[in-house]
This record gives sequence, C-alpha cells and structure tokens, in this order.
Amino acid sequence: MTSPAFLGALCLALSCLGGAHGFWRSDDLEWSKLIMVHHWPATVCQEVARHCKDPPNYWTIHGLWPDKSEACNRSWPFNPHEIKDLLPDMKMYWPDLLHPSNSSLQFWSHEWKKHGTCAAQLDALNSQRKYFGKSLDLYKALALTSMLQKLGIEPSTDHYYQVSDIRDALVTVYKVVPKVQCFLLEKGQEVQLLGQVELCFSKDLQLQNCSHAAEPAARRQEAWPNLGLHVCNDGPVLYPPLNETKL
Repeated sequence: MTSPAFLGALCLALSCLGGAHGFWRSDDLEWSKLIMVHHWPATVCQEVARHCKDPPNYWTIHGLWPDKSEACNRSWPFNPHEIKDLLPDMKMYWPDLLHPSNSSLQFWSHEWKKHGTCAAQLDALNSQRKYFGKSLDLYKALALTSMLQKLGIEPSTDHYYQVSDIRDALVTVYKVVPKVQCFLLEKGQEVQLLGQVELCFSKDLQLQNCSHAAEPAARRQEAWPNLGLHVCNDGPVLYPPLNETKL
C-alpha cells in the first residue's frame, strides 16, 4: 500500500516540475511570435535626458519579447552567474540606458522575469544562458545599425525621412515588415522622433512580419513608464544623431 508520505513527496515533485517546465501550458500564457526590440539611444536619452550617461552611438537591444505573455514563472529568478560569459556583449549591446549606475543587472533581471520565462517554452531559449545568448545572436545577425547605414539611412539634424521609406527599406533587406516606433510629439517639437524598431520571429526563429496593430501602452513602455512610444504616424520623422542630442 502506498504511504501518505510517498504520495505527498510525489505530489510535491510533480508540483515542482510543473513550476519549472510546465508554466507555459496555460492558455493565458500562450504566444505566437518573438519580437526583437531595438531602440535608438539618442532618441531615448533625449526623452529622459537626466538619466542617460555616455549612451552608445548604435542601436541597442531593448528586449526579446513573446508577443502575448508576460511573467510566466515568478519562481524562476534571474541569476547573473548563468550569463557570466556573455557579460561583455551584454554590457555593449544590451545596456540599461536609463540606469547606467546599476551595471544593467536590474534591467536584465526585469527582461528575464517578464519575457525570458515565457520565451523559455522553446528548447532554444529554455535557460537564461540560452535566452540571452540567442538574443545577442539574433541582434548581431540582424545588424540593424549597419543595415540602415548601407541603405543610406543615417542620423541627421537637417534631414527628415518618411516613415514609409524607412519601413520599405527595411523590408528590402529583411524581406518582412517591421514595426517602426516613434516618440509622441510634444509642444515645441516639429516632427516625431525615431525611437524603436521591432523585427519579429516565428517560434522556429525565422523572420516573419510584425503586426501593426496597437498593443496596450503598458507593454510598449515596459520598465520605463515615462516613454511615449507608439507606432510611427505616416509622414516625416527625425532620426537624431547622438552628438546633437541634449543630454
């Protein structure tokens, strides 16, 4: 006869397994695509000038986000030791622009807890090392900064681009439709500012079109509630250079 102690231990073991690996089975946590989110430091820092310090002059990673789920396993904490070998690239390509004094650990922890624990349903992303490592790989393969330069789209203070021209140019390179995001115009601003570019991947990590449907503001703003990102309106957009940005 099976003892109550054995049944209790078995139940506990199964609960632990469910917490570690079965958390994505809930319909509420299902997702269909991954979004590689790049942001332009000059624009971000112009919007929150008091926070930035020595921002880089190239597009950086905001995150790799499943499109419909967040915080899938709150019992799976961020552990920086698991990505120790990635830290040089993380600091270079995935910096916390708004809180540079904390070595970006808080930012990466946020990205892991909110997005990485959901992306982990894929074997290719089912650990912190895999999630951050693959994010870096995708970022490097996309090479957004150099691609824009090759397309003749470079930061400028005296030249406005058309949003459709930037989007169409990226389509010619990546063969999928990206989502181009800007900061809302404020009083005194003449044109919207290019702030973020999203490129989307299927679950087998192949590029696919991004939807242009608006998502809830909280999802767009992430950990930075003061940022007013939105899908760019058709029309002119400024792609500001870093050295002209008032920091």
